[in-house]
Amino acid sequence: MRSAAATAPADAPPHRGDRDGHDVLLVDGLAKRYGDVVAARSISFTAAAGAVTALLGPNGAGKTTTVECVAALRRPDAGTVRVLGRDPRDPALRARTGVMLQDGGLPAGAPALAVLRHVASLHGEPLDVGVLAASLGVDSFARTTVRRLSGGQRQRLALACAVVGRPDLVLLDEPSAGVDLAGRRSVWALLAGLRAAGVAVVLTTHSMEEVEALADEVVLIADGVVAARGSVAQLTGGGQDRLTFGAPAGLDLSALRGALPTSVVADEVRPGAYEVVPRGSGAIDPQVLATVTSWCAARAVMPRGLAVGTRSLADVVLELSGRNLLEAPSTAGPAPRRRRATGRRDRT
Repeated sequence: MRSAAATAPADAPPHRGDRDGHDVLLVDGLAKRYGDVVAARSISFTAAAGAVTALLGPNGAGKTTTVECVAALRRPDAGTVRVLGRDPRDPALRARTGVMLQDGGLPAGAPALAVLRHVASLHGEPLDVGVLAASLGVDSFARTTVRRLSGGQRQRLALACAVVGRPDLVLLDEPSAGVDLAGRRSVWALLAGLRAAGVAVVLTTHSMEEVEALADEVVLIADGVVAARGSVAQLTGGGQDRLTFGAPAGLDLSALRGALPTSVVADEVRPGAYEVVPRGSGAIDPQVLATVTSWCAARAVMPRGLAVGTRSLADVVLELSGRNLLEAPSTAGPAPRRRRATGRRDRT
């Protein structure tokens, strides 16, 4: 499998976005509503060149709305969005921003490779179409019309169209949704190659595995605001063990806290969900486990699902949003009118 870095010809000039660490995208206080439904209340974050920034959160949190405002497909009601220091609607940014939405608006009757070649022809210095098509497996369905492609094949074609123009910023909404295992690996390889080339990659995803494999920065959005941000290690506590269990909500933890060593802390993180976590140099050891079970026994409480393990990214999302990332219903208002996600953006 070719890496994404190999998709650029050997004699190609350095990528315009090759400025690692510099902020390519600034979102400050972005707000957007659809009638009475608030999709984004006040979302703020940055995305740097040479980094993958993942937007996480349950359906309806405001992720897709944020991406559409950055891509100039929607206008925010309030706040500031700047791409390379400019308003996203600046025509000069069209060739410098690649966009892939969940419904990309690809021409249904055209063969896949012909679509990619056409998009490449709209750019002055596109990537080598043949190499890019091979890296994402588009060459395996090159002559199949878009309407006959599977969902995963469409995703790979849309991704290829979004990056073929060598953009400085790539906006990807669920890039590996519906893609099989082999295809997912090629997508991840491409994204890693974009990062290595200095591109700022912003993606929304429901895949914790994808975030853990790729993301340099995670922005957790819940109810239209940024609930937390940082690296995966920062958000999950760096891999320290914690003890978790379920029990009736509202238990008085004062006696448990008094019995535990000062190097750990007990809390009810959600109604009926309890955890004991270390702080400083503390650790979850057999004595801590025995203290918790003895406290439960003294109160005739059966701890449900008692477990010791590291905090996962999914745990963080659930704790901060209060909703299951995969099962929450969408409340972000009407489905947006989609535009072509061909790497060039229509005027709005």
